[in-house]
Amino acid sequence: MKLSEKYKNKKILLASKSPRRQELLKGLDIDFDIADIIDINEDFPTNLKAEKIASYLSELKAQAYLKNIKENEILITADTIVWHSNKVLNKPKNRTEAYKMIKALSGDNHMVFTGLSISSKEKQKTFVSCTKVYFKQLTDNEIYYYIDTYKPFDKAGAYGIQEWIGYIGIEKIEGSYFNVMGLPVQKLYDELLIF
Repeated sequence: MKLSEKYKNKKILLASKSPRRQELLKGLDIDFDIADIIDINEDFPTNLKAEKIASYLSELKAQAYLKNIKENEILITADTIVWHSNKVLNKPKNRTEAYKMIKALSGDNHMVFTGLSISSKEKQKTFVSCTKVYFKQLTDNEIYYYIDTYKPFDKAGAYGIQEWIGYIGIEKIEGSYFNVMGLPVQKLYDELLIF
């Protein structure tokens, strides 16, 4: 069964202002609307680690929308984190922070976790996709060129795999490439089929 058939009497809402997530969801050939964006405080309990943070934030986003959701609507929320050396690398606030993050990832590997929640009035399913990413040793010139040219201040871990730094710096990945972009579409497709 195609998703478009399964959801022909439903309205799918994506609660994300990320152009990358919107583009990836379009690739599944289903109609969807962008939910009115609600600003959410993305703090999480300090005892949470790795994938638990991603699923917590995805569910937190879903909770903000659920009171306004209608009977025939299906809501998709997501949160992507970069996990390195037992801590989260959030979106960098400035050039210095972006440099420190990319420098830390250089010549090392890290995990990217995306928590995804599919929610309706009746039920919710949350799952996490995980990808291991390996960076080559980057020079300072390469790091600063990337930051100054691509301004990765809206990206967890200060980089986008689909940009220049991914082309020249990532040696290999284990897991979903699209997960690193922010939406593990293959897993989402499978979960929507059985939701």
